[in-house]
Amino acid sequence: MAKAQFHKNQRVYVRTVGTWSIVEKIIPHWTKGIDEPLRIHYEVGLGREFAADELQADAPEKSTISGTAEQWRIIRTKNKSKSIEDCAGHPYPGTHPTVVTGDSDWGGWRVPGAEYELHPFRIEFQARLIMNSPKMAMLLRSLVNYARMEAGNVPEDVTALAQEAAAILRHVDQDVNQ
Repeated sequence: MAKAQFHKNQRVYVRTVGTWSIVEKIIPHWTKGIDEPLRIHYEVGLGREFAADELQADAPEKSTISGTAEQWRIIRTKNKSKSIEDCAGHPYPGTHPTVVTGDSDWGGWRVPGAEYELHPFRIEFQARLIMNSPKMAMLLRSLVNYARMEAGNVPEDVTALAQEAAAILRHVDQDVNQ
């Protein structure tokens, strides 16, 4: 039996097409004598029905590290200068990444489409790296705090890593006005 994974008017990424869309209609496929639908497809305005495994929700990833203040995410921005056919070799043809650093879908890190054209895999890597920066900073803070709390019981190589982590965090947390 199937249950709907997406709701009407929800923004979803259509993996097989490589674009964002809105769920316009939920289409259950029923079988006689069964109380629940066998499967559910979604109409997203792209000319055919899509199964749930072809779609991805627009929700930001939840942090696995408690205390992360920032929840950054990647959204796909349409490439206005090239068609999907012209950039078929890109990781996500027809789009390039934008890292959103706030609650709304504007504000954050963007790359011009022309720059993305030069090095699409490098830009995708940078986007993932930037998106996960708050989580990595929390991981570094946890390492530094652990090394401080267990000062005499931590191996030397972990202590060296904690010192390097502390130096990175000092650089990240520095006040520009100082």
